[in-house]
Amino acid sequence: MQLIFIVSLVATLGSLYFSEIRDYTPCEFCWYQRILMYPIIIISFISNVKDDCNARLYIRIMAIIGFLIGLYHYGLQKLDFLKENLNACTDGTCAGIFINWFGFVTIPFLSLTAFFIIIVLSILIKKGNQNE
Repeated sequence: MQLIFIVSLVATLGSLYFSEIRDYTPCEFCWYQRILMYPIIIISFISNVKDDCNARLYIRIMAIIGFLIGLYHYGLQKLDFLKENLNACTDGTCAGIFINWFGFVTIPFLSLTAFFIIIVLSILIKKGNQNE
């Protein structure tokens, strides 16, 4: 649970860095991903303090939804047929790319990576508790 807290904290600080320091305006899908990531910090922190891993299910559900939104958002940036036909973003900025490290690492990619790590960690917590 401590690693989930750290991953979600780093992801949140990264999103705030991009929006507040680099002045990148978050698009609609960025906000959806933030809405799902920010509470994970609070939930995992309380779970750590109380030494209670039962919050893993709530965290996993939020992370799966965030991962799916991040995957779609990343597809909007990288797949032409999504850009042209299925863009559900109301202001059209969701396909914009602010960073493109190594040709594939964009902000939605960073988000879906964080959500994926959180999903895996929440599954490992469950497996760890079954062995006790």
